Amino acid sequence: MKTACFIPVFCLLLPASGAGDEIRYAKPQLLMEPTELARPAVAPHYVILDARKREAFETEHIPGARWVDHDAWRAEFEDGKDPAAWSRRIGDLGISSDSQVVVYDEGKDTYGARIWWTLRYWGLEHVRLLNGGWHRWQSLELPTNSEAAASVPSAEFRVTARNQRLATLDQVLDSLEENGWQIVDARTEAEHCGIDLLENQRGGAIPHAKNLEWTAVFDPETKQLKEAAEIKRLLMAAGIDLDRPTASHCQSGGRGAVMAFALELMGAEHVRNYYRGWSEWGNLETTPIMVPPASQ
Repeated sequence: MKTACFIPVFCLLLPASGAGDEIRYAKPQLLMEPTELARPAVAPHYVILDARKREAFETEHIPGARWVDHDAWRAEFEDGKDPAAWSRRIGDLGISSDSQVVVYDEGKDTYGARIWWTLRYWGLEHVRLLNGGWHRWQSLELPTNSEAAASVPSAEFRVTARNQRLATLDQVLDSLEENGWQIVDARTEAEHCGIDLLENQRGGAIPHAKNLEWTAVFDPETKQLKEAAEIKRLLMAAGIDLDRPTASHCQSGGRGAVMAFALELMGAEHVRNYYRGWSEWGNLETTPIMVPPASQ
């Protein structure tokens, strides 16, 4: 049975909130505003991680930022294996278990969210994303630095895997049989509907998955997260329930991490990232797939 990839009109017709009913982020502590981080009294309390390409970091970066190798982190995660290596990798950035961290990327990107999610998975509690990233920082003409980053001493960081943040293939399969988790597909509609296979053997979607493209939660001009009321409208239109245990996914973890962040920001308490996503699901012969029709 095919499930349509359209946004129901009735979900968009939400009543306007009055001044006293303003919708706010449920967990605003997950975000850091650039103007706040730029305050001299604030920045020294944070480890600032730049998740952009190394060339961009070396050209110009936020003062005091440390470069984190996003591509290496992406390749090395592998469903939470080798905790000893991750203890060293995170500790080498000068991060200890009680560090407060702010991560940024170019803005409206997946790099920062992947680093945020990985740090949270490995047990770091205080991690924020810089709202709007480098794009917003520059547009506000805040201070930058083009000097080589100073080396920092390694810190002791002993990882503690938060397995409740990760979904595996077997868990997703079991959940489908038990009608358990809500599956949120953060890929494009063309991927979700099997039109764009990328390099996968099969296209389509995990059965019953809700599709909300990851870019939808960002303002296209400022690169910041959209206001809470607008994100709530998007979630409702896609049929996504913040109260249900959820597994987000994409092709290989990054866009799924963006969606996991947005869901947590809006108050979801039980959100996992099916990190291997369609790169695994779409290349197996035994996984169930639905191929919904596109909206146009």
